[in-house]
Amino acid sequence: MPFLSYQKGDFAVYTDPAKLDVVAIHGYLSRAYWSEGIPRDIVEKAIANSLCFGLFHGENQIGLARVVTDRATYAYLCDVYVLEEFRGKGFGVWLMECVMSHPDLQGLRRFSLATRDAHGLYEKFGFAELKKPESQMEIVHHDIYLRPQS
Repeated sequence: MPFLSYQKGDFAVYTDPAKLDVVAIHGYLSRAYWSEGIPRDIVEKAIANSLCFGLFHGENQIGLARVVTDRATYAYLCDVYVLEEFRGKGFGVWLMECVMSHPDLQGLRRFSLATRDAHGLYEKFGFAELKKPESQMEIVHHDIYLRPQS
């Protein structure tokens, strides 16, 4: 599928990974609660293996949504952010509209995410608490990027 772009005045969302500003993305993710201390090479690898939606104001990247998916049955939404100075202006909703309308993310059996504090945003797009949490399992290493590397 060709890369998509969405426009809204001076703002745009691009799915072309060549447009993404890895320095800006790493700058945000390395301080985010879910990925504190993440090394740049891990960010680069994650971007290269995901469907990414970069949110831009002119030439400056101000947000991101990353989807890990097989584009057929499953997707996991992660690394969603809008820079602090652009929050409260509807950009998070617009970014999610772009994600949810992408042709490669239609007809999936499961679309999941994890969030600490943005439940209201995601509920607008049909996400809900797990129906059967007892059927879900995970391995989580919350502080993996803060540990000394060997």
